[in-house]
Amino acid sequence: MTSNEQLIHHFYSSFQRKDAQAMQDCYAADATFSDPVFTNLNAAEVRSMWAMLLKSGKDMRIEFKNVIEDETGTHAEWDAWYTFSATGNKVHNRIKASFIIENNKIIKHTDRFSFYDWAKQSLGSTGLLLGWTSFIKNKIKTKARKNLDAFMASAAS
Repeated sequence: MTSNEQLIHHFYSSFQRKDAQAMQDCYAADATFSDPVFTNLNAAEVRSMWAMLLKSGKDMRIEFKNVIEDETGTHAEWDAWYTFSATGNKVHNRIKASFIIENNKIIKHTDRFSFYDWAKQSLGSTGLLLGWTSFIKNKIKTKARKNLDAFMASAAS
């Protein structure tokens, strides 16, 4: 196992233990993160995002697999099971992650998943009917951003 693969194993093992600090320590000072909901986060924002998700995801469980390094970076697949707090619906999200790592720190982390599949589970019939629309996607992204901003503001005070 390469050192980059070891770092990603450590990252997801920390996630499984709900150890936000250990996860945050895996990121470089200038790291970035994007997924279909949280786009273009800087290092402080991504650190806060993980802390927020761990704090709010009381029943969250994750599993990870296929951590590999190739010429394009380090990659992993991970699954998350949790209750979506806004609706109380159970979600099983399947995610493909890619990482660029320098000096044993993540500098770029991108998660990919089907927003429509996520919306169908988390939003129920609304997600089934409208989860594919930019209206719903933008509404979810805006709400997630507001939640992150509020979490960061409360942590700073």
